[in-house]
Amino acid sequence: MNHPRDTRLLPAAGPSFPGDRATVLVVDDAPANLSLLGELLRAEHRVLAANCGEQALRRAAGHPRPDLILLDVMMPGMDGREVLARLQADPHTRDIPVIFVTAMDDQEDEERGLELGAADYITKPLRPRVVQARVRAQLALKRAGDLLRNQKAWLEDEVQRRLGENLLIQEVSIHALAHLAETRDPETGNHLRRTQGYVHILAQALSSHPRFTDYLALHGVAPLARSALLHDIGKVGIPDHILLKPGRLDEMEWRIMRTHARLGSEAIERAERDAERPVEFLALAKEIAHWHHERWDGSGYPDGLAGEAIPISARIMALADVFDALTAQRVYKSPISLEEAREQIRSGRGVHFDPDVVDAMLDCFPAFRETASRYADT
Repeated sequence: MNHPRDTRLLPAAGPSFPGDRATVLVVDDAPANLSLLGELLRAEHRVLAANCGEQALRRAAGHPRPDLILLDVMMPGMDGREVLARLQADPHTRDIPVIFVTAMDDQEDEERGLELGAADYITKPLRPRVVQARVRAQLALKRAGDLLRNQKAWLEDEVQRRLGENLLIQEVSIHALAHLAETRDPETGNHLRRTQGYVHILAQALSSHPRFTDYLALHGVAPLARSALLHDIGKVGIPDHILLKPGRLDEMEWRIMRTHARLGSEAIERAERDAERPVEFLALAKEIAHWHHERWDGSGYPDGLAGEAIPISARIMALADVFDALTAQRVYKSPISLEEAREQIRSGRGVHFDPDVVDAMLDCFPAFRETASRYADT
């Protein structure tokens, strides 16, 4: 018989429950069964009670959250099976183990209950030691599961923290190396920041292009932009009288200057050999340093690569580098406007630059303008 009274936390003698006690919710429409289960369990556990399915759902979602639920199957209104289904549908209660308690001593009924997701099955009349043993066993499993979940969450957090640290170390190392090259060529000013920004804009725009999507999905837009900072690292190997010459280079000096592409890629390759395993950003940086002066028509340096033979990273860097060179002040030339640079890049479509990279720049020109303004030389 169902009694409508609101059955609260079952009383316990003595002081309030210690914090390490497990909380067990007992659900039964019969007051005698609630009382019996309360007497059996309260010595070891904190016991909550509910006398109908609706109340059980409220208690299960409330505070304190039960660690285990003993659920009567045959109840008027919402029976135990429906209560279990609703518990499992709620992300806040789906991990609470449920022991079905029923007067039906039928193997098929027990199998059905377990198939529905019940953790265990206790039949009436209740046998105190069996009830206590089953409850202890399920709570032990619950604690073990919670511990594993907590350890998994901690490990995931730790992995993310270590990845963040490694990424920070990588970025600091890249910036340190890039600024080393920058100190040898002080006229470049914010060249590194601008070209990195242009590379990021182009790579992001091209990431959905059929010719580029696989490459950029594999290597990533952000790693490519980070690696772009090392495109001129080879300039540390160029003699000062050439690198810092306040004017145009003669033919012999220009030949020496062009070796910075090879010097940069060789330096990065040596760093790769010292690494215990492949490092993605070094592979990208080596491509960029070596081939960012190649031209689509094959007239570039150092290897005279043409078209698709030029790595995508270098094709993107080539446009970013030339655009910035056109718009930046140098001792041997005055800058041109961003709009003039855009038209020169457009005229190099299919000659100096990959046509699709040029189209991406044209589509994203407002972002280029914003980056140029943000990192303008002062």
